Amino acid sequence: MRLRILLSFLLSALAGPVVADTVWLNNGDRLTGEILLLEGGKLALKTKYAGQVLIDWKDIDTLSADKPLMVRRAGLDSEGSERLEAAGRGMVRMIDGDERVVTLASISRLVPPRAVLKDRLWEGNLDAKLDMERNQSRTDEWKLKGNTRVEHGRWRHVLRGELEHETEDGEKTEDNWELEYDLDRFFTDHWFWRAGFEQDEDEFELIDRQRTYGIGPGYRFWDNELGRLDLITQYNRIELFSAIGDRSFDSWSLEWDYKRLLWGTRLEFYSNAEMQIPHINEIDYVFDGEAGLRYRLNDWARLSLLYELNQLRGLGQTVSDRHYLIGVGIGW
Repeated sequence: MRLRILLSFLLSALAGPVVADTVWLNNGDRLTGEILLLEGGKLALKTKYAGQVLIDWKDIDTLSADKPLMVRRAGLDSEGSERLEAAGRGMVRMIDGDERVVTLASISRLVPPRAVLKDRLWEGNLDAKLDMERNQSRTDEWKLKGNTRVEHGRWRHVLRGELEHETEDGEKTEDNWELEYDLDRFFTDHWFWRAGFEQDEDEFELIDRQRTYGIGPGYRFWDNELGRLDLITQYNRIELFSAIGDRSFDSWSLEWDYKRLLWGTRLEFYSNAEMQIPHINEIDYVFDGEAGLRYRLNDWARLSLLYELNQLRGLGQTVSDRHYLIGVGIGW
């Protein structure tokens, strides 16, 4: 009997408490589930019985949440709350060390906080794509794309990488990789200075190795739980290496980094691009860009759809290379 009681207690402890958020409506109805997002006057609530539902914020009497949320109020920056408690009609109690009652009308956004590693913000994605063709020839292609960023204090580290490998009838036809590291130093909440390094290698291209060193200012329009937008301009030194000779030259570049969570944070739209203006007569510009969607299956698994465009203009001609990728990945 004691063993049975002990096992029951252990299983209960491992299962942990059932976390449920509650929303009371003005008409007296009560809904339970998981608060995903408040944005644009709509509260996204995930329920077991009806899936995700959208509720007009003005129709809510009060609510409670048993998990941390970032709260944005009119005229104020986002602030953390350990949990929310019901506090009368049109009111809610925020608890985060201390307690304070605020009006629902003053709240414009609710969203779960980003992952924090001690005093650092850490996020990233790793996407994989596998393509197997079995026609007249046997072609196997796989591709990995990843990025991660860590921000602490006034510093931010950004790491991006890509690896591609393809074989046809057992022989390699594609084998390339690229790696980029950027270090940002913020002087204000928006302005920062970036120093970066990138190296690309491709076994099957005429230019088999490329290195890029760059420095320049950047501006962060916003960076919060729902997304970000950065715009960076840099002065670069580019080094090209090939079997027929090496070459170095300078360039100016403009880069953007955009991400936005949609549909109750389930869907993510993102876009990254860079425009290079080399200081040589043979090339007018080089554009590398991508845009895609990621759908969150759970807290870590993602389905991804990506469009890539690489374009070079020079000597009166434009050469474009387009890719469409569908894959799976993980995010944190």
